Amino acid sequence: MKTEVKKLDSTKCEINVAVSGELIKNKFEEVFAQISKEAKVPGFRPGKAPRDVLEKHYAANVQEQVLKELVPDIYNQAIAAEKLDVIELPQITDVKLDRASLSFKAIVEVTPEIAVKNYKNQLINYKIVSVSSDEVKRQIDSVKESRKVEILDDKFSRSLGYPNLNELQKAVERQIFMTKENQERQRIENELIEDITKGLEFKLPEGLVERQTQDMLRQTKIDLAMKGLPRDKIDAQEKMLLENIQPEAKKQVKIYLILSQIAKKESIAIDDHMPRKVMEYLLGEANWQTE
Repeated sequence: MKTEVKKLDSTKCEINVAVSGELIKNKFEEVFAQISKEAKVPGFRPGKAPRDVLEKHYAANVQEQVLKELVPDIYNQAIAAEKLDVIELPQITDVKLDRASLSFKAIVEVTPEIAVKNYKNQLINYKIVSVSSDEVKRQIDSVKESRKVEILDDKFSRSLGYPNLNELQKAVERQIFMTKENQERQRIENELIEDITKGLEFKLPEGLVERQTQDMLRQTKIDLAMKGLPRDKIDAQEKMLLENIQPEAKKQVKIYLILSQIAKKESIAIDDHMPRKVMEYLLGEANWQTE
């Protein structure tokens, strides 16, 4: 197999692939053998038609099947041989196949080179989470008002699933604490990502941005439909929705690619759990200070 890679820009490559010899010949023989077992040729029992007759009736079918089986395998071998970090399906063109050789061109999107550094020992200012008695009181008063109850007592607490007012207050305090703790965790993660991505500028792969944009648009439409907005009104807003979504889609793709780069540097598996694993790694390597 011969491969030649041309870099079109920082996110696109053109791969020219050529294969010849026994691999092609053997694949044709294999496909002809498969077809001969099932071929229905007038005057011959299945599997008994001569090769020249099969050639006449099924040459185009065999050619198509050989391409279907060979191109993906050879493409994947070429990607592995050239060590390309491909992130989207290829655009295959200029396919040429005869009984002795196969060649094609593949345009692929690849991960851009990202000079990510200084991601360890990031400063994190942790704000200790606490809940005041006033916050608990305001939360319980809000529930009281929504239920139109005049007296806060054990009976009221039991109606909410707690044996007495004291246990209700403890439960509300826990809920407020968990909410504030989650908010603090989110703040820390957002600031950490912002610090790491700050100043890193690179071309984003168009296909990846488009896929993320369409995924977000689809989810936004579902959310609007769940809120009762008619489909025609949702469709009428699509252009506006896209304009609002695209900046966030680009931001998410940028963050994902930077986290992927860190994952590669730190031998973290690139899978569905990668963003969370990288974040846990960054938090573990950070310089924590308590405010």
